[in-house]
Amino acid sequence: MAGHSHFSPANVEEYFEFTAEGRKRIIYAFVAGVVALLVGIYLLSRGEGHEVVQAAAEHGAEHGEHLSGGAVSHHGDYDWTNRIWANLWLNGVYFTGIAVIGMFFVSIQYLAKAGWSSVIKRIPEAFPRFLMITGPVLILTFIFKGDVIFHWMHHGITDPSSEHYDKIIAGKSGYLNQGFFIGRMVVFFALWLILWNWMRKKSIDEDLNGGNTNFYDMVKIATGFIVVMGISSSMSAWDWVMSIDTHWFSTMFGWYMFSSWHVTGLATITLTVLLLKDKGYMQYVNFSHLHDLGKFMFAFSIFWTYVWFEQFLLIYYANFPEETIYFLERWEGHDKIYKATEILNVVFNFFFPFLVMMTRDAKRTAIFLKICCAFIIVGHYLDFYQMIMPGTIGPHGGFGLVEFGMVTIFASAFIYIVSNELTKASLVAKNHPFLEEALHHDI
Repeated sequence: MAGHSHFSPANVEEYFEFTAEGRKRIIYAFVAGVVALLVGIYLLSRGEGHEVVQAAAEHGAEHGEHLSGGAVSHHGDYDWTNRIWANLWLNGVYFTGIAVIGMFFVSIQYLAKAGWSSVIKRIPEAFPRFLMITGPVLILTFIFKGDVIFHWMHHGITDPSSEHYDKIIAGKSGYLNQGFFIGRMVVFFALWLILWNWMRKKSIDEDLNGGNTNFYDMVKIATGFIVVMGISSSMSAWDWVMSIDTHWFSTMFGWYMFSSWHVTGLATITLTVLLLKDKGYMQYVNFSHLHDLGKFMFAFSIFWTYVWFEQFLLIYYANFPEETIYFLERWEGHDKIYKATEILNVVFNFFFPFLVMMTRDAKRTAIFLKICCAFIIVGHYLDFYQMIMPGTIGPHGGFGLVEFGMVTIFASAFIYIVSNELTKASLVAKNHPFLEEALHHDI
């Protein structure tokens, strides 16, 4: 391209090297996660065992009446292994979000014809590769252990002749049934991966061949992806998370889960860029680029808080007592474990990013950005914990080796797969038509 003629490929191309040392560290972290998980499972099997069912049954009897047959009143069926499956589901959903938001971020940039982000787009572009892991994890967990996570899958719950019959859940069975649920899940992952593979191929073709054809093709793919994401992000929120509390529903839940996914994805993109800069890569990413990423994190932390509070406020202000159970369960019930997590949730995801990222200087300072990214990533893990655990394991929640081990396994697998994907293309999209603009980005 004429505009880039004074750049030599040597100056523009930059390849990430996934060193043997780097691989080893991630594998060690993965193994440490596996060991922690196994020890946690052993302690869980020893520590809870048979007494837990009795405690759960008492809890179920105590809360059964006012929960009107929700998932919590059925914790009498609790088995200590449920906590393992609930953790697997939690991490599968959480990391699916980070992966798919990579594609969402890139698509938004193409739709907006944004120039500044062309220097960092290869980072989020690598994230969706991890969907090849989380997709099978979620599908297999649902097929084999879905009844542990979803109350609506319990035997006889939609059969009028069964003692377990639940009229409300039976009324939702046209949508909430195993075949249709798996179908939706497979379609979502298939569409996300097909569109990502297509865009990734065009992106690498652009490096090789130049010209504007690939760019305009990617705008079209991005348009298709945004439409798919608009539908699938809400439906996956209803399916994978909201249907855990089958009797409860919120018209804002799709936005709520998407906002949590989105800000976590933004924090992961920003942290990856900063860590690569520390290693000597991406020196062309300047303070203005970091400022833009910081603004995104700041803005969407506030947006998440707005949706989080608005969901509660609508139920409170409209005086829907039957919908308040979702919040009561997390605030009043279960030995205060969820109350503490709810408080941390707001501190990590709103107060901290809001206060730290408010100034212009903070958004341009690597250490502030890194700390803020870490808080957001941990905080939104807690957010998903709050969404999933009370409805699946009720009073048996906690943070132990099972939780630590599971999240370490997923995080190290994510880092390994994304690092590997980053080696497959130059970190600079050298023939991107807006690269010149991005290299001189100044705000």
